[in-house]
Amino acid sequence: MKIKTKSKKVNKAWLADHMNDPYVRLAQREGYRARAAYKLKEIDESLKLLRPGQVVVDLGATPGAWSQYLRRKFAPKEAGVGGAAVGELNGTIIALDVLPMEPIEGVRFIEGDFREDAVMQQLVDALGGQPVDVVVSDMAPNLSGIESSDAARIAHLVELAMEFANKHLRPEGALVCKVFHGSGYSQLVEMFKRNFRVVKPIKPKASRDRSAETFLVGLGLKNR
Repeated sequence: MKIKTKSKKVNKAWLADHMNDPYVRLAQREGYRARAAYKLKEIDESLKLLRPGQVVVDLGATPGAWSQYLRRKFAPKEAGVGGAAVGELNGTIIALDVLPMEPIEGVRFIEGDFREDAVMQQLVDALGGQPVDVVVSDMAPNLSGIESSDAARIAHLVELAMEFANKHLRPEGALVCKVFHGSGYSQLVEMFKRNFRVVKPIKPKASRDRSAETFLVGLGLKNR
């Protein structure tokens, strides 16, 4: 019984904290599906990554807040409903996630596991030979609480995103990946430095202070 009581208290505290979060309220007001939209917004505004006409791949897209931000970015003068602009889309957005995602007008969504070859091939086919300007990845594994195991799972997803970027990004393209401070973080930074001319770690204000997440941004591939 004590465990259940403690759990309820934790859940209530989290819920109260969540509902009082200014980014949660802002997302509700502006029609975004999640507060995560403001993480990508801050990264974009800091580094000027995104502009209309680009080809962008959104990995780990569900529930779709990053794709919504991209959709608005590619149709900035269009008023939208439900957080996504409507009408003509100036650019290409391909989103992928293992979980289903409610449709966003103009966004091509692929449901599947990025770690599987068949799903990766669907993504390649959807590109139709187009080079990619920006890859954004909010992918994260289900964490077990075992640091070494979790670090390996996180690294694997980042390595897959890096492999995809190396094959499909334009030479001047960019990769944005969610990572976590802790075991394996320095190795991921080194991997980014081996592959990109410029590497910037960014912890957006919309990322909660107590969260270990941060984002690594690689700009300009070295091997192109």
